[in-house]
Order: sequence, then C-alpha cells, then structure tokens
Amino acid sequence: MKLSLMTLGDQVTDPITGVRDTAAQRHRAIVEAAVVADASGFHGVHVGEHHGIEYTTSAPPVILSAIGERTQHLRLSTAVTLAANLDPVRAAEDYATVDVLSGGRCEVVVGRGNFFVSTYTLFGQRIEDSHELFHDAVELLVQLWSGKTVNWPGSAHRPPIEDFVLQPPPIGAVPLWIGGGASDSTAELAARLGLDLMLPSAFGNPEMFKPVVATYKERFAAYGHAREPRIGACWHVNVARTSQGARERWEPRYRAYFDLMKEIIPRVNPDPPAYLKKDFDFDFLTTRGPALVGSPDEVADRLNSVAEMLSTDTNIVYLDMGGQPEGEFREMVELIGSQVIPQLD
Repeated sequence: MKLSLMTLGDQVTDPITGVRDTAAQRHRAIVEAAVVADASGFHGVHVGEHHGIEYTTSAPPVILSAIGERTQHLRLSTAVTLAANLDPVRAAEDYATVDVLSGGRCEVVVGRGNFFVSTYTLFGQRIEDSHELFHDAVELLVQLWSGKTVNWPGSAHRPPIEDFVLQPPPIGAVPLWIGGGASDSTAELAARLGLDLMLPSAFGNPEMFKPVVATYKERFAAYGHAREPRIGACWHVNVARTSQGARERWEPRYRAYFDLMKEIIPRVNPDPPAYLKKDFDFDFLTTRGPALVGSPDEVADRLNSVAEMLSTDTNIVYLDMGGQPEGEFREMVELIGSQVIPQLD
C-alpha cells in the first residue's frame, strides 16, 4: 500500500490552545510537514483547492512547487484540482511546470467540485453545466499532457483549439486520477479514459463506496485497457503513542472541524446531501466512519482493513485538521513513517 499526506488547509481556532494560525502559517506548515513526510517514507502529498472559504489552499501548483524544491521522492498531487472551474489549458500548463521542476513527480487528481455551488458562481459558471465542463476538461487534459499536437473541435463551453503544443511539455504524461464516486458517470468517465479513481471516502461510511469500486473495475476491464487500474481513498487520521492519548486530543479538534463544515455548507450549497447534515458522532466516525484514530498499531490495522474493503492501493490521510498545532502535525507524520507504514500490506 502507498500512503500519502492530504491537506485542505482548513483554518480553525484550536479548541485546546485557543490559537488560530494565519493562512501564511498554514501554508508554511504544509510545506514543512511534507519535508518530514519525504524523509519518513510517505509516497506523496495531496493539496486541496478551494476558493473564498476557510479552506485556505487555493493554489495547489504553487504549494507543490515549493514542496518539490524541498523534497526528493514525494509524488506531488492534488485533492482535488477543480477541473470544471479552471481553463484546462492553463491548468495543464501549471501542473506541467510542477512536473518539469520536480523531475517528473507530478500527478493530478481532478474533481467536478459540484458540491461547492458557490465556486461555480464565483467563476461565472452554472452548476447545471458541471458535467459537461468536467468531461471537456478531463478529455482535454489527457490530450494536452500527451506531448502531441492538440486539435480540439470545441464545445458549448470551450472554443476550438488548433495545432497547439503545450509548453512546457511534462517529462512524461502526467498521471491523472478522477476524484469521485458519488455518481456512476464519474466512474464511467474514469474507466472509459483508462484513468485511476480516487474515492471521496472521507465523506461517509466506507462501505457505501463498495458498489462504485465494483462498477469501476468492471467497466475498466470492459474497455480493454492494457494495465490494472489504481484505486485510492482518503481518510481523516490522528495517531499518538497511545489510543487514549489520540482520542482525547483529537475529539475536540475533530468536533471543531465538523463545526467549521456546518458553518461553511450553507454558504456553498443550498441543498447539501443528507449525510452531511448529520450530527457529530465521534464514536461512529472513528469505528464505522472515515476517521482512523488511535495508536500506530490501531491506525495500521484500520488502514489495512479499509484498503482491503475498497481494493485501494493508494490511501491519503488528512492529519492537520481542527486547529492542530504545526509541531504536533510533524510529530504525527514522523510517527506514521516509523510505526504505521512498516505495518501496511
């Protein structure tokens, strides 16, 4: 199993210390934790993209370039790139630049981001067009990163492209993941184009994604691709030397993170899914939900279990949530590297 860091850069006042890091401090903490992850055996780092809310990382390519200059081995990736909202040529150029500066270490996870209706409004788009915008962007990114001359006939949302060659060209075709699983069309798109699938498993009970995985694998095989697909999943994680220590320090911070989400949701989506309206239930979330908390042995056991359940070979873990101090963030990265990763299947 490959294990990678994930961050969305949430800004929350730490309920334990009363300290609220600035956006600048959050960005610097992410870079420094990635440096530790590189030395601790992590596979990669995934940076989220949001606009105008308290998830403060709005420019993943810039952050990933900073990380790339400080690391040697980490894959540099996203969680997710909002492909439907970005111009695909501009996005292709940005991440190709990350790839050439890092020696070919860039991967991209793209998502439709349709939960964040406010982002579509901000960029002058209609949420009703999200499927078409996303499909156009993904197909264009595949072509733009191929190293070949691109001719695009155009669509209702994008003018034609004639005899265009991307500059800079990436070192190799940038690996592209589809982030999603809430709709059959997402899995179908990934399967048809031969792309890997990153599940939004941090949003609920992991078992709800089993049918998505089965459908994706079946359709991927039906399209006759020459390789096996990769499947990834994301989790909320807190690890400490002891189970009790992890649970006691994380419960108030995890609750603070949920409180932030409950504040943000009405601002970004007038009609959110029912599972996002549920009350905070720490026991459920940490036993049957997407949260993995405890000692290194417990976290490793849960990771192996959920990876087997969903056939995932790549798992990304969100550690720095709910106002967690920077030092504690780095300590968890080191602890996972020394005592969790060696136990993963």
